[in-house]
Amino acid sequence: IVAHGPTRAIALNRLAMALDRTQVAGTVTNLDFLRALARHRGFAAGEVDTGLIGRDLALLTAGRDRDHLDLCMAATAALAAMDLPAGPLAGFTLWAPLRHRLVLEPGLDAVVEITGDAAAVEFDGLRILAERHGDGWRVEGVGPLDVVRIGPAVHVFAPGRQLSLTITDPLDRSVAQAVSDDVIRAPMPGLLREVAVAPGRVVAQGERLAVLEAMKMQHVLAAPRDGVVAEVLAAEGDQVQAGAALVALQPL
Repeated sequence: IVAHGPTRAIALNRLAMALDRTQVAGTVTNLDFLRALARHRGFAAGEVDTGLIGRDLALLTAGRDRDHLDLCMAATAALAAMDLPAGPLAGFTLWAPLRHRLVLEPGLDAVVEITGDAAAVEFDGLRILAERHGDGWRVEGVGPLDVVRIGPAVHVFAPGRQLSLTITDPLDRSVAQAVSDDVIRAPMPGLLREVAVAPGRVVAQGERLAVLEAMKMQHVLAAPRDGVVAEVLAAEGDQVQAGAALVALQPL
């Protein structure tokens, strides 16, 4: 993305707006980092040197608490995952609403209930209401948001952020395993440089399980406790999203 303007401030503002509107699905990107960099006070002032990223890496890669928009995006993903046909009878059922349970990702279940042009999505007791709006859904007054579906993956876009979820079958045994608390996950997007264990191996607390390469650094992911490797959920060389399940443990 190249942004021009009569002043540096205007050019940076145009750059930030362009990054907020950029949508990329199906691969790992550094868009969040670039958005943070475009709004960095020192970068905006032209105080740029080779040590800027290293000094403020925590600030530039800091996460944020989930807010109302994140919930609306997750609900939009759940509704898109229903994959209903277009038309006025989509979701029509006799005597009772159409109700379906989805596993949006390990640890995140949703129950979707559709009655004609109205819908509700429940996350752990939290009920979010939506209404049909053209070919999409307006969720709690938000949207319709842009949605891209690629196989089991659903990507939802809002200005300045993206939510990508992989819809899984709740009856899949691998999913049931991954939902447990004994799953080592990627702390950030990156390249899985090394997988040091295989299924069936006994590991001790603190033992090296995998190495994730991100932001030109390598992060060692260690076993949180003694156990047995039940499953390796990613392969060396994979580009993984933040929160992706990498290794599942089970008690000795």
